[in-house]
Amino acid sequence: MSDRAAIVGLGVGTAVLVNLAVYGLGRAAGGTFRFTSPSGPAEVDAVTVAGFSAVPLLVGLTAVALLAPVAGWVTRVALIVGPALAVGTILVMTLPADFDPASKTALALCHLTLVPIVIAAVRALGRTRAVEPSPSGMPSTRRRG
Repeated sequence: MSDRAAIVGLGVGTAVLVNLAVYGLGRAAGGTFRFTSPSGPAEVDAVTVAGFSAVPLLVGLTAVALLAPVAGWVTRVALIVGPALAVGTILVMTLPADFDPASKTALALCHLTLVPIVIAAVRALGRTRAVEPSPSGMPSTRRRG
């Protein structure tokens, strides 16, 4: 497994574990995680929390892992866009829903936990070096971008 794949996997795995712990604490605090959707009553369960933690982070970090070695600016942009999306989705997903206070707080915290995870993973991806052939034909770890 490459360093970049390991960083992506570690970032996604950490996000899922941390957010499941926050979800569990929200349940323990009395959160029901029920809300009214356009199609009627709905509930956020642990699988939803895990999926909403993993999928966007997997997509974003994979894009950074693939693009950063050839375009150094990608990590700088990701350090702004990633946290902004994590916080911004609180405003468009969590706050407008009619969750009880414990559920709303726990879900908002789930979004906020992604900020340091995104920053750490993107910074780590920015430090990885692409292996490219040198003029002698031997691998080189010179960074492009």
